Amino acid sequence: MEPVALRTDRLVLDAPTEADVDAITAACQDPEIPRWTTVPSPYTREHAEGFVELIAQWWAEGSQAIWGVYVDDVLVGVVGLHHITDSVGGGHAELGYWMAADQRGNGYLVEASRAVVEWAFADLGLARLNWRAVVGNVPSARAARALGFRYEGMQRQALTSERGRDDGWVGGLLATDDRTPVDWPVL
Repeated sequence: MEPVALRTDRLVLDAPTEADVDAITAACQDPEIPRWTTVPSPYTREHAEGFVELIAQWWAEGSQAIWGVYVDDVLVGVVGLHHITDSVGGGHAELGYWMAADQRGNGYLVEASRAVVEWAFADLGLARLNWRAVVGNVPSARAARALGFRYEGMQRQALTSERGRDDGWVGGLLATDDRTPVDWPVL
């Protein structure tokens, strides 16, 4: 699969390149990113270089679709579809994201993620998107809820990272779902 650029009113989403390595490295110094994601800590420039290389490989394989989120040509975050599968009745993928600390609160994460969700359902023909977050990651849950995801529960010790195992909140969004946010018991 070739990388696809997406546009919103304020943002451009495109596959990160070597030119973004420094911005990725700088953003991932924020302790909140490795706290809630699988991003390694400490995060080095070599991690960012490897990440950019993997993104190109994942796009080519069609296994993952990762976008840098750009405001005025500056990378401010990353949104991706992970573990894309094709199956009878439509495939599925997991939505993941992070935003640079100084860019949070601008609505960029939901705006970018909404474009990715629409692309996943319309262009990839996926039937379902999954969302998972470490229990306690309220900002991620709020974003998923705003996108129309439905809270589906908590899985004990289901998420793994360099930290070990964490309990995880899970949610789902079907292509046929009304995207209007609904109540979540954890918010």
